[in-house]
Amino acid sequence: MERRILWINPIGTNLFDIPMKENLNKVKDKETILDVVSFEKGPSHLEYQVYEALVGTDILRTIKNAEKQGYDAAVIGCFYDPFLSEAREISNIVVTAPAESSMAIAISLGHKFTIIVGRKKWIPQMEENLLRYGLKERLASFKSIDLGVLDFQNKKEETEKRLIEAGREAIEEDGAEVLILGCTAEFGFYRKMQESLNVPVIDATIAPLKYAEFLVDLKRLAGIKHSRIGKYESPPYTEIKAWGLDRMFNIPFE
Repeated sequence: MERRILWINPIGTNLFDIPMKENLNKVKDKETILDVVSFEKGPSHLEYQVYEALVGTDILRTIKNAEKQGYDAAVIGCFYDPFLSEAREISNIVVTAPAESSMAIAISLGHKFTIIVGRKKWIPQMEENLLRYGLKERLASFKSIDLGVLDFQNKKEETEKRLIEAGREAIEEDGAEVLILGCTAEFGFYRKMQESLNVPVIDATIAPLKYAEFLVDLKRLAGIKHSRIGKYESPPYTEIKAWGLDRMFNIPFE
């Protein structure tokens, strides 16, 4: 039975849409129908927290529209996992994001993992997510390769070289058994890294897609889905309607 999954590049440029879809089409299940979208306006990357805040409403609106359009799942395509919890509060479809899914997979593949990021600026917020997910003790290290989001695919040879160097250092000096690429724009480099370093390397685009497929199947076949009694309890629609939040933000909460 087919699954419809929407990948959201939460940025105001379609620069990554086509290459991202081509990359994911190589690994998606044959029963998965995948669409990739971005926003018409907004920042071209989310390296700063204020940029992330500015696209929050667009993320939530896109996910609720995806639900109305019959998608089974949505992926928020940024390793900061922006508005993941908020999206799960208001959505009845599966929602995944790169950091949570990559870490969940990593702890099944080895004892400790290293997250390789573009810039040191990213590490504090990612570390906050790591603590939120309760996985501090499984982290070997963060490694920065001093490249920005828009550099990875434009400087592929240099990116690959730096990723392999950082990965080797994480293995030899920090005790990492698994490597996670800490940005969705680092897609496509994992194969060469695995060949060179002989450890699992998790691509931050593949992980949330495959995690979404898994959670859709789990929901369909076993009726297992996100709990509604605590963290992901949905806000009452009576309040949303009374306060005009659906009209104010143009989000179809109902």
